[in-house]
Amino acid sequence: MAQVTLRINGYSYLVGCEDGQEPHLKAMGEAVQSRIDSIKTLGQTGEARLLMLAALLLADELHDKEAALHAGRQTAAPDPAFDAAVRRLAVKAEEIAEALERA
Repeated sequence: MAQVTLRINGYSYLVGCEDGQEPHLKAMGEAVQSRIDSIKTLGQTGEARLLMLAALLLADELHDKEAALHAGRQTAAPDPAFDAAVRRLAVKAEEIAEALERA
């Protein structure tokens, strides 16, 4: 098991991870620090509050991405005009295939 030292808000944290996951863990630590830096621009706040707000920001971003992913998976209501156009194309493709077979 690998260990990575993350520096978040001036404090060092030794965190274990699977071998090979060190760069990913460092990137996650940097993401947390980035959120903390953005919160600090709003004024002074305690350590626990900073970490809680950073966690909420990350959770909100995750929620928005999951919602967008879920919305992308939902299918739109069938469009009758589109369905008709696809049927006409299928018929035309079959006609062309038959003509080529006869030629």
